[in-house]
Amino acid sequence: MSNRMNKYLSDSLLKQESERQGAELWGKLIKRPTFSFAVFAVVMILIQALSKAGLIGSSFVNAVGSTLIFCIVGLGFCLLLGYSALASLGTAGFIAIGSYSAYYCLAEWGLTIGIGFIVAILFAVVIGIAVGYISLRIEGIYLAIVTLGISEIIKELLSALCDTIKIKGTQITLLGIESIKLKTDVIYYGIVVILFILMFVTQNLMNSPTGRAMLAMKNSTSAAQAFGVSLMKYRLMAFTISIIYASIAGFMYMLYIRYVSNSMGNLFTLSMSLNVLGAVIIGGMKSIWGTIGGMFIIYGIDQMFLQDIPFFNENPTFITLFCGILVIVVVMFYPGGLAQLALELKYKLASRKQKIKEGIYGKDLG
Repeated sequence: MSNRMNKYLSDSLLKQESERQGAELWGKLIKRPTFSFAVFAVVMILIQALSKAGLIGSSFVNAVGSTLIFCIVGLGFCLLLGYSALASLGTAGFIAIGSYSAYYCLAEWGLTIGIGFIVAILFAVVIGIAVGYISLRIEGIYLAIVTLGISEIIKELLSALCDTIKIKGTQITLLGIESIKLKTDVIYYGIVVILFILMFVTQNLMNSPTGRAMLAMKNSTSAAQAFGVSLMKYRLMAFTISIIYASIAGFMYMLYIRYVSNSMGNLFTLSMSLNVLGAVIIGGMKSIWGTIGGMFIIYGIDQMFLQDIPFFNENPTFITLFCGILVIVVVMFYPGGLAQLALELKYKLASRKQKIKEGIYGKDLG
């Protein structure tokens, strides 16, 4: 009887220890940024799955897909503006690099998606190095003006090559197998996967010595140089990474939308660059989640919800006015963006919760 009781107590203790270790492991897991990134990706995939089941409209999913593409651009801005303090208004031209690379690689040259993707990144690296060298001699608003000029040059050169670019489903192949015709829903899944990977990469870059060096360069270039931070190296890196992200976004945009006409005047323009900049400012320049939230405010709300409301169809500039006012309010009161506001609310709620505990159990036990 005693042996059975000892065995029972031993098994019970082992079970409790196993449950405790499992709870600790789960607690550590959910606190890791990668876990939240994975949850976000799963939610985005579920949106497409619900659309396939007929529970969500295709227009809503298309709006989410295009917004996720701009989220990729925003991640590059986190490193460029939020960590390196380098302002750029050339985003539209850099996105155009990826879109035109997709068109020529897939539609004109008959290459596969993988090779076209690599070509787009190589173009982005060359442009990023060139713009990075220019940035070494220019600061502040002058840098933004120069990048705007470079963007317009890129746009006009690409328009001269082909004003309207269009990719058909039969021109998109994977791994060289001609029979595979990728539909937009498959491209949507690809966008989600790429965004998840880039969120993970960006988070690690921010927490790495590279991110700390960029942040030091942002706070004080003189102090950064005194501590051995190479301005040339990290400015080149910041511009190159941001342009690679923009080029990837342009590549995925062309695969997803499959039609761009510069004669329409609504794409690859200064307005697009300003919208991306505004979204990053609204969300928070140094926050991945803030940037994604800002992109959904600028690009997502209008396309996902407001287009079905008659008032906003009749007054399409209202959302632009709202976003402009929001940018002003954020810059004046919350320079860190909505991410700063969310963090302050979190601390206030935690403080309030602690005070309630102290009021119930006493200060020592609370």
